[in-house]
Amino acid sequence: MRPACHPTFPVTLNWANRRAPAAASTADLGIVQRGSRDNLLISGDNLKALSALLDTVAGEVTLAYLDPPFFTGRVHERVERSRDVRGGLVRSTRPAFDDRWAGLSEYLEDISDRIAAVRRLLAPHGSLVLHVDPKTSHYLKVVCDEVFGPDCFASEIVWRYRRWPAKTPNFQRVHDVLLRYVKDPQVPPRFNALYEPLAATTLATWGTKKQRAVVGADGRRVRSSTTEDASPGVPMGDVWDIGIVAPVAKERTGYPTQKPAALLRRVIESLTDPGEIVLDPYLGSGTTVAVASELGRRSIGIDKNIEAIEIARTRLNALGVRPMHKRVLDDADEVAGETQLPEVRSA
Repeated sequence: MRPACHPTFPVTLNWANRRAPAAASTADLGIVQRGSRDNLLISGDNLKALSALLDTVAGEVTLAYLDPPFFTGRVHERVERSRDVRGGLVRSTRPAFDDRWAGLSEYLEDISDRIAAVRRLLAPHGSLVLHVDPKTSHYLKVVCDEVFGPDCFASEIVWRYRRWPAKTPNFQRVHDVLLRYVKDPQVPPRFNALYEPLAATTLATWGTKKQRAVVGADGRRVRSSTTEDASPGVPMGDVWDIGIVAPVAKERTGYPTQKPAALLRRVIESLTDPGEIVLDPYLGSGTTVAVASELGRRSIGIDKNIEAIEIARTRLNALGVRPMHKRVLDDADEVAGETQLPEVRSA
């Protein structure tokens, strides 16, 4: 039997009329609003935007975080809450993005195109983190193996959270999957170790000092001891317990599928250094660019829904950041000079 994961004999997905990932296209960006070049927001199709970025940041992105639609088969809505003249709560909704597809094959091809486009922008030490759910994670892991090569797979992170239980004759679904791939397995990737608190039993036995092994003449461990140095904690594992954004949370924007800042903070802190570029081609609620700015990273966020751009702009403005806003130009636009933002339909 041939080794399934050997680069010479990769496992691939196949379906009728499957095409290769789209090649980089010719695309240009026009300025909508000037601002900080370290915080760029791009409105328009993310595949075209990723192609346009080849001219400026190819090989410079340290982290690309992708949180695409989850193949739910429905239109997701943004929820806004306000008060009427009597103080009563008023709830209004409008479309945010469309997650309906002709089938799984169309969905996988669409995501595959974006994964391939992002890879072209990654620095040699960079990482892609693909945030999906258990319904499609096994398919998309094989897609990532095809695009990057199986040797570039770094880790699968399980984000575990709590939510209201559903009535189902099955175990409750309470986790998402984050697949991490590195650009070049021969280059040390950017990675900053994070730590979790020591267990209560460890603290009771050893206190807060670092442990060390005492070995005998034969090299075998005899006992454990401690040093004078404080322990940073337990190295972070790949199962993360982080709460979802609560309905009354201060950070909540009303944009559907919003991810908590604590989750993005952990991803960004561990996989980038200050001053490096963080890319999010599915900007959504703007959490990635907001957290990146808080941590002193440069950021690029892309979304075809103008509301997502405005939400991200508002969050950055609250941090004292005035982002630059560009948009993808179509054939009717002039490439040079300032452009006006046209009406953009919700995705």
